[in-house]
Amino acid sequence: MKRTTTETQPLLEIDTLSASIHGKTLLDQISIQISAGEIVALTGESGSGKSMTALAVMGLLPNQVDVDGCIRMDGQDLLTLSETEMCDIRGRDIGMVFQEPMTALNPVRTIGDQVAETIRVHTKASRSDALARAAEVLTRVGLPQDRFPLGRYPHELSGGQRQRVVIAMAIALRPRLLIADEPTTALDVTTQAQILDLLRDLSRTEGMAVMMITHDLAVVSDMADKIAVMKSGEIVEQAPTRQLFANMTHPYTRDLFEASRHQANMPDPIKAPALLQVQSVSCDYPLARPHPFAKRPAFRAVRDVSFEFQEGERVGLVGESGCGKSTLTRAILGLSETTTGTILFDGTPVFSHGHPNPNVQRQVQVVFQDPYGSFNPRHRVRRLITEPFHLLPNPPTGAARDSAIAKALSDVGLSPEDADKFPHAFSGGQRQRLAIARALIIRPKLIVFDEAVSALDVRVRAQILDLMAGLCRQYGLAYLFISHDLSVVRSITDRVLVMQRGEIVEQGATEQIFQSPTHAYTQSLIAAAPQLPELGDPNAA
Repeated sequence: MKRTTTETQPLLEIDTLSASIHGKTLLDQISIQISAGEIVALTGESGSGKSMTALAVMGLLPNQVDVDGCIRMDGQDLLTLSETEMCDIRGRDIGMVFQEPMTALNPVRTIGDQVAETIRVHTKASRSDALARAAEVLTRVGLPQDRFPLGRYPHELSGGQRQRVVIAMAIALRPRLLIADEPTTALDVTTQAQILDLLRDLSRTEGMAVMMITHDLAVVSDMADKIAVMKSGEIVEQAPTRQLFANMTHPYTRDLFEASRHQANMPDPIKAPALLQVQSVSCDYPLARPHPFAKRPAFRAVRDVSFEFQEGERVGLVGESGCGKSTLTRAILGLSETTTGTILFDGTPVFSHGHPNPNVQRQVQVVFQDPYGSFNPRHRVRRLITEPFHLLPNPPTGAARDSAIAKALSDVGLSPEDADKFPHAFSGGQRQRLAIARALIIRPKLIVFDEAVSALDVRVRAQILDLMAGLCRQYGLAYLFISHDLSVVRSITDRVLVMQRGEIVEQGATEQIFQSPTHAYTQSLIAAAPQLPELGDPNAA
């Protein structure tokens, strides 16, 4: 249900904002108005200028950037203020939630101290008063003190919980404007729904204006009052949400919409022998001793999990953050030291004498969520994608090595000439293609895709999904696809495993799970997934 604002004067007014660096245009005549209590979404692909616009509002653009135009808040032009004056506004009047919470948090300070720091910087509150307010605001964002004490550190929290801490820091002083830069990109669907509900509630109850930055129209289709679509530093279309979905006028907006609904054309599944057998697997993590002489307690992250995986089968693994997906994956890869039960790959134990079995490791590769973080930026592509060669008893050399590199790059839609480039020379989607090339180069029987498309733009994501479908046809590729995006899981898997609190609570054919889920948890996941309205629907959003 959309709210109508009665404000005649917008809280934030961006008027013909332009930015350039060394003659290259970054922003071109951007104009946006946001009133108190209004939620405005900026959407578009990476490099479209969304985050650049947010940084301009915060006064955080590099000194080398030339800025023209006006950014008025309550009639005051923020571009004319000194750094000292902007420091007084940041955190107090304007809060910002960054995309990656782990980089926004100090890993060696407790969450209580980090939230309290925002309060103490802008007020004369004592440390005890600031911590009391920190406890209050952390409870407000869903981190009550009985379960999440102030003394916890960021690494002790899941991704969604860390994002809540960042939101708590941003709203601790009840700012009038909150800028949320992709705050739900890497979150599971239920946590994403909770974060969106929280932002919506803050806007409604606190009268807080929200600038929501996202690449996914589905995320804001039922949340934003207004949507501005950006491309190459320009706003190509801007309208109230209902009007935008009822009548998209710009081709780029329609392209984004269609990419959000893209379904990969997967080959039909085939009957094949079992490739991976997981039988009664449990994994424990040791916890800190309550006192020096106490027995060390353990946390059971995976509980008695059993399933089978056929050759050439595409299986999805879904569940909330902290449910045990990553721990189970580590066990399958032979990287978990505290595993009980049996894991057989092609009839061979994953563990051999307490160590990962190298014969199994050759057959299993991984594509990680952040391809840039999984590459050494100092090395060229030809070295990066041949890293799995060390698993081979006789890795190819000379011309055979060059041929393998060229074939791997061609298979993922890149050029053999790209082998001499560095990772920074590629876009996010191209780097993910490089990660897939690295996984494919030794022709494994199974690839684990760990949130491999969650941080990609919708159009790039569609390209990667089509690439995966093509590889399945070409090589009969089997993969385990871990994702929080249920629409993607539905389009490229044959079977789905649903995990909750370390247990597989439901598994079955993909369409059966999505159309007739039997477990209450599966039903809640599907209900929480954002849905795009139909194009041209006058009742959209």
